[in-house]
Amino acid sequence: MKLEFEPIQPSVGSSFTLLHYTEAEVGGILWHYHPEYELVYIPQGSGRRHIGQHVSRYEGGELIFMGPNLPHLSFSHEQQGPFEQIVLQLRADFLGDTFLRRPELAAVHQLFVRSAQGLSFGPQTRALVGDALRQMVTQPAASRLLTLLQLLYQLAEASDVTELHADMGSSSAQVKEQKRLGRIYQHIQENFAEPITVQQLADLANLSVPAFCRYFKKMTSQTLTNFLQEYRISHARLLLLQDLPITEVSYASGFNNLSHFNRTFRRLTGQTPTAYREQKAG
Repeated sequence: MKLEFEPIQPSVGSSFTLLHYTEAEVGGILWHYHPEYELVYIPQGSGRRHIGQHVSRYEGGELIFMGPNLPHLSFSHEQQGPFEQIVLQLRADFLGDTFLRRPELAAVHQLFVRSAQGLSFGPQTRALVGDALRQMVTQPAASRLLTLLQLLYQLAEASDVTELHADMGSSSAQVKEQKRLGRIYQHIQENFAEPITVQQLADLANLSVPAFCRYFKKMTSQTLTNFLQEYRISHARLLLLQDLPITEVSYASGFNNLSHFNRTFRRLTGQTPTAYREQKAG
């Protein structure tokens, strides 16, 4: 199974991503990695747990916290019938570069360090944190952030935790490449609403343009053009859930031509922006 890079789109108006799935995803990225930390809550059921070099099964639900760039298999893979999961994704600096250096967050800092091995939590913490995650799904942004901070403390202080020893022992060369790709991805994340050229990213990666194109295709399995289009349309799908004119959504997502936006949206989603909005609203 090919390892793929997954771009993570922060939720609109939030410094982190919170996703609630009520059925198993069909297709999509399976064996993947990303620079964000990830917390996955599965209320019930059993399934396959494949994180880094760790392979096992979970029973009666799952709550797992994984560090950045730790390869893992999608938890909905091979699932049939009812399936639910809540996924929270965030970067270590989601509240600023000095966030984890605060003395009050020493335990949370250690939690983040330990997550490089993959951490699976027992029924007591799973129930406690699962309730908090369910609250976050419907909370306004400010309340959601406060709940997240409390949730991180609960994970840091949990005693019913198992370290999965999932770290694959990345070589210094792999770490260097992950950091380089991280710089490229961060630039895209911060500037996707503006024109981004191949030359800009090649300079950031200290590569020639042809070498960068080969490198980017190897690391992400996509051309830069396709990657940018998918990233921008992903952002547009979030904005369409708000009461914004479609023209405004188009420009805010990095498209300076409405017709191009409509064509790209339909090609990638199978729907027009208007139909997508109406379906989600209904």
